[in-house]
Amino acid sequence: MMTKYPHLRQDFAASLVVFLVALPLCVGVAVASGVPAELGLVTGIVGGIITGLMRGSSLQVSGPAAGLTVLVFEAVSEFGLPALGVIVLAAGLIQLAMGALKLGRWFRAISVSVVEGMLAGIGLVIIAGQLYSAAGLKAPASGLDKILGLPGAVVDALGSTTALVSLAVGAGTIAVLVLWKKLPKKAQTVPGALAAVLLATVVTQVFGLSIATVEVNGLLASIQPPGMDAFGELANPAIFGTIIAFTLIASAESLFSAAAVDRLHDGPRTEYDKELMAQGVGNTVCGALGALPMTAVIVRSSANVQAGAKTKASRVMHGVWLLLFAALLPSALALIPLPALAGILVHAGFKLIPFKEIVSLWRGHRGEALILVATAVSIVAVNMFEGVLIGLALSVVKTAWEASHLKLEIVDKGAGPIQAHLSGNATFLRLPKILDSLESLPQDRPVELDLSGLHHLDHACRTALENWAERHSAVGTEPVRVTEPEPAKATAA
Repeated sequence: MMTKYPHLRQDFAASLVVFLVALPLCVGVAVASGVPAELGLVTGIVGGIITGLMRGSSLQVSGPAAGLTVLVFEAVSEFGLPALGVIVLAAGLIQLAMGALKLGRWFRAISVSVVEGMLAGIGLVIIAGQLYSAAGLKAPASGLDKILGLPGAVVDALGSTTALVSLAVGAGTIAVLVLWKKLPKKAQTVPGALAAVLLATVVTQVFGLSIATVEVNGLLASIQPPGMDAFGELANPAIFGTIIAFTLIASAESLFSAAAVDRLHDGPRTEYDKELMAQGVGNTVCGALGALPMTAVIVRSSANVQAGAKTKASRVMHGVWLLLFAALLPSALALIPLPALAGILVHAGFKLIPFKEIVSLWRGHRGEALILVATAVSIVAVNMFEGVLIGLALSVVKTAWEASHLKLEIVDKGAGPIQAHLSGNATFLRLPKILDSLESLPQDRPVELDLSGLHHLDHACRTALENWAERHSAVGTEPVRVTEPEPAKATAA
């Protein structure tokens, strides 16, 4: 048996660690997303057993992710819980198609500052929203209202003993998570998130605290495959923006996670297109079951690698343990205090904000740092999908601006024609500056315009330069002499 499965012992031990890390996160993400807790477990089970068996990245673990919490909450609020299955199912089918068309590698071309800005924005919205949950208060709907409403929430909490007790449990959970990493390595065998939830549950039960706990419906009762009414939501054009957002964000997070996990081990590298298809299959199944969307999760994946996993068997077994827990011990969920789950998600949201990266980017690449901050602020102020689109647009504009480096040199010897030498890349982005300089030249002097130093001359620039030459020559001055760029050197767009 051991010769056929040489790494079974390491994979078995790693699977237990990943299960203990995943359990509180699956439940916490579901509750924060506004869906039954069991649906988080369903997604974890599918991510482990179904996606886990597939090819792609052998050691990364999939399941419900804090990064999709905000998007799921918005979707459930707008379209209702039954439509969630339709959205996730459609996103999974698109992921399958993208993997089949070998588009997985293109996700690696997305600017890192946009991805980190996306995660930072999600982190801020999660932290703001879960602070309300920690106090047992109802959070406003939009990200901006969540943040703006925090001072009022603090006043409300200070006036309520129940809210203060609830906040204390949430704060205690965060304290355990932070301090857990400072304990000896042997104590850290139990994951911090699980230890924090267990301690909060024990304290709540021992002292009989009147704090809201997880609502339990039972696994089978929570699984609601989308019916015809849910599919009828596809008649609403707004749902397609949400489907695209689910697809792009879940895919980007999974493939960036895969790249990060590859740096943690020496085993086989990720096959990006196959990994995208594996995520697609998982999300298609989750959608058919009416569960949460899945993505590869760096917290679970790094725990898997650090626990000594060698093959995909560890992640499949972690799915089996989640299934056994959901089937045999569902009532245990009803003991978990909601502020403890809020504390775990506040901690998770904090880790999504890349503080070190922002500082290093500001020192070396200020433009990238601004894109990161602008993406995060847009997600908080507008919404998830449009915030990411704003970040991508800013990234494209910045790249185009940097690529359009252009130098204009004017040589005027006092007598004879004025010489104007253009070199670099002449694009429409630099057009106002070029025309201002050329139009300031004396109207009564002949001009020689030398374009031979250009590597690129786009159509807008060529047309504008031709129009300027005509205007300059129209008042009786000698026609502008233009030296064209060499065909092999410059390309006209």
